[in-house]
Amino acid sequence: MRSFHPSRKTLFLSLIWLCSVYGLGQAAQTAAGPTSQKTEAGTGTGTNGARDKAEDLGYNSGSSKPDSNGASPEDANKTPDLRPGEDLTSLAVPHNLPVMDPAPPLRGTFPDFTREFLQLAWRPYDVIDLYVMKPVGVEKPPVILYLYTFPGDTDRFKANRFAEIATQHGFAAVGFVSALTGQRFHDRPMKEWFVSQLQESLAYSVHDVQLILNYLTKRGDLDMTRVGMFADGSGASIAIMAASVDPRIKTLDLFDAWGDWPDWLAHSSLVPDDERANYLKPEFLDKVKTLDPANYLPQLTTPKVRLQYLQSDTVTPKAARDRMLAAAPPNAKIVHYENARIFLQNAGVNGKMFDWVKEQLVPGSVPVESAKGATAPAAPAGDKGSPR
Repeated sequence: MRSFHPSRKTLFLSLIWLCSVYGLGQAAQTAAGPTSQKTEAGTGTGTNGARDKAEDLGYNSGSSKPDSNGASPEDANKTPDLRPGEDLTSLAVPHNLPVMDPAPPLRGTFPDFTREFLQLAWRPYDVIDLYVMKPVGVEKPPVILYLYTFPGDTDRFKANRFAEIATQHGFAAVGFVSALTGQRFHDRPMKEWFVSQLQESLAYSVHDVQLILNYLTKRGDLDMTRVGMFADGSGASIAIMAASVDPRIKTLDLFDAWGDWPDWLAHSSLVPDDERANYLKPEFLDKVKTLDPANYLPQLTTPKVRLQYLQSDTVTPKAARDRMLAAAPPNAKIVHYENARIFLQNAGVNGKMFDWVKEQLVPGSVPVESAKGATAPAAPAGDKGSPR
C-alpha cells in the first residue's frame, strides 16, 4: 500500500492556512509595527489604501478594548474552541459566539468606486471572502448585500462592471457566498455538498448574514439604517430567513427563491436522481423543517419585498414555487417571467439590474420603469441549475 508523506512545503502552507483561520495573521501584522510594507490590492491605483485606512475603518488592532461580543486581544492567545457553538435548528446567532476583528482589507481604487477584499471567520475552518464596494465621493452610502445561489462563486464581485453597476447612484455593495459554496467548500468528501448538508448550509449562512451586518455596522462608514438584500435561488432562501430575525434588512429583492423543502427536494432538477431518496427520508426532512423559508415568508415584517420567479425554471419546481407565492406577505410585489428570454429582455439589460432594490431603499434615487418589471435585477443564467 502506498503511503503519503507530506512535504515541508505542504506542511508550511497548511500552517499558514491555519493561522489565517484563527486570525494569527492579524497578530503578526500588528507585531510588525508601522514600518510594514503597504500592499496594493486589486488592479486599481490605490497602493497605500488598506493600511492607511485601517484606523478610519475601526480596526484598531492594538487596542485592548473588548469588541461587541466581549472578546479582547488577550483572548486571541487562548486555545480556540473547535466546537462551532451554533444551533443548526435556530436562525438566531449565539450571543457568546467569539468574533475576532479581521485584518485591514486590501483596497483597490477606481474612477467611480473602491473595492475592498477581506476575510471574516467565526467558526473553525470556514473563512468567508468578503467584497465591499463603495461609490467614490459618497459619505456613508446605503448598502445592499448580494447573495447568489449555489453553486456560484465570488468571481462576479471581482469584475469591475459588476462593481460599477452595483455602486451606481450612490450605493455600497457587499458580496459573499453561502456556506459549502465556492471558496467555502473545502476539506470535505465530494459526496457532501450544499443539498446533502442542507441544514448546515442554511443555518450557517443565515447566521453569516447577521454577523456580516454586525461587522458592517462596526465599520462606521456605511448607512446601516438603509440596508437591502438582493439574492437568488438558495441565496434568496437564506435572505428570507435572515430578514425574519434581523430588522436591519429593510428591502428584499428575491429571484427564484428555493423553499417548501418536501416538494423542492422531490422535484428539483438540481437534485441528482440517485440521491433524491435520501433527502426525502423523514429524518432528513425533520432536520430542515425549521429552516424552510416558506414558513417564514408570512411572518416577514420587512417593509419592501419583491418575489420574482422564472416560470420555465426547473430548479425551483412549480409546486414549491406556488407554495412560496401563496406564503408571500401582503406587501410583497410578485413578478413572473414566462421564460429566460423575456426575463433578459425586460429585466437584465441597460445596467438596470439592481434599480428596484435601490429605489425602495432611497426613493427617487434612480428612475423606475414599471413596464414588465424592467428594472428587476438579473442573475447570471449559468447559476441556475448548474451541475455541482
